[in-house]
Amino acid sequence: MHGTGKLMSTKSMESLDKLRFYELTLQERGNYLRQETSLTEDDIDALSGLSGLTAAAADKMVENAIGVFALPIGIAQNFVINGRKVWVPMVVEEPSVIAGASFMARLARSGGGFFASSDEPLMIGQMQILETKDPFKARDVLIQHGSELLAEAAGFDPVLTEMGGGPRELDVRLIDQSPIGPFPVLHIIMDVRDAMGANAVNTACERLAPRVEALTGGRVHLRILSNLADRRLARAHIAIPVKELAFDDYSGEQVRDGIIEAWAFAAADPYRAATHNKGIMNGVDAVVMATGNDWRAVEAGAHAYAARHGVYTSLSTWGRSADGALTGSLEMPMAVGIIGGSTRVHPGAKAAVKLLGVKTARELAEIIVSVGLAQNLAALRALATEGIQRGHMTLHARQVAVAAGAEGAWIDRVADRMVAEKTIRIDRAEEILKELKAK
Repeated sequence: MHGTGKLMSTKSMESLDKLRFYELTLQERGNYLRQETSLTEDDIDALSGLSGLTAAAADKMVENAIGVFALPIGIAQNFVINGRKVWVPMVVEEPSVIAGASFMARLARSGGGFFASSDEPLMIGQMQILETKDPFKARDVLIQHGSELLAEAAGFDPVLTEMGGGPRELDVRLIDQSPIGPFPVLHIIMDVRDAMGANAVNTACERLAPRVEALTGGRVHLRILSNLADRRLARAHIAIPVKELAFDDYSGEQVRDGIIEAWAFAAADPYRAATHNKGIMNGVDAVVMATGNDWRAVEAGAHAYAARHGVYTSLSTWGRSADGALTGSLEMPMAVGIIGGSTRVHPGAKAAVKLLGVKTARELAEIIVSVGLAQNLAALRALATEGIQRGHMTLHARQVAVAAGAEGAWIDRVADRMVAEKTIRIDRAEEILKELKAK
């Protein structure tokens, strides 16, 4: 950060190594990241908000801009993904999310960390074809001319083709029952390389539409990508030795079995699955936002994928291995990029991608799905043992104390009292603050 002086100026490196990251000041955390990663002073400034997105830049990003709205960005620690240590930037306003992910990542390290993989970056563009005389015949014509249409589409984006991407295949579906009757839908499957891909896919659909109309005699109505990116899945897996799960009065077996039982509820009941998957998205969205990607698109794809078999269910799966370890896996669509869009415009997003050390969109997807799995484990472990509120209580109490007017050292004093009383309310925070100050 500008004006912070030398690295580690407040505490020596030796003492910092013995401290936990959250015990450092904001300045010390930034300095520590500069020491441990490839981030520069300017990168830290962008992440800290000292020189992030400006109002002038925001005016070029959205319509009717009036300024910039900020959210907290924090660092999740302890992640080892495919054998590599990763510092994970997370943008989130909810207390305990970053702490939960960091702690579960530490547990996962005992089993080798997270093992992640991802599919080729294939996105789907859809063309809705209406007013054909015979929808079945129109479908057959498109199938017959598939190679010709692919060849034409390959010329629309020579840069993408040069990078090894471009159209890969065509698929024709027939919607036989709809409020307006049957109609064919043409899917163009495109490899978008390291982009999220919306612009490339939408452009291809737009430019291919006249040829599709000429072949079918119909009218191409909607021409747009699908956010159900089920050709672009990312997956992560962990196995945690049962002894590592034990804490307080809970044995490792109790914790493991409690987590599996909690997951079974989400697997069988859509009401529970909605909250279960929301916990996954707490981690996923936070990294997607930090890297300037479209979290609404990722959310839409995740929930559609969770309902792909006709019933909404859990995105994750939990069980036990032959040696008794807790096993967990998560698979979901992950349409994210490291080029284009906000990722290249927002200084904080650029710094976040740099911090992650990723060179491809697939690597980013694998990190994000690993964080989602860690976040899911944090919620299930809390629910299956001490209850979700204990982990939230202290952090939430601090927010309530601030809202009640507490500042500086008063924040923790008011928060500690509320936690001890198990009453986290703003009216009580105001009363406690008044009492403490009177003394």
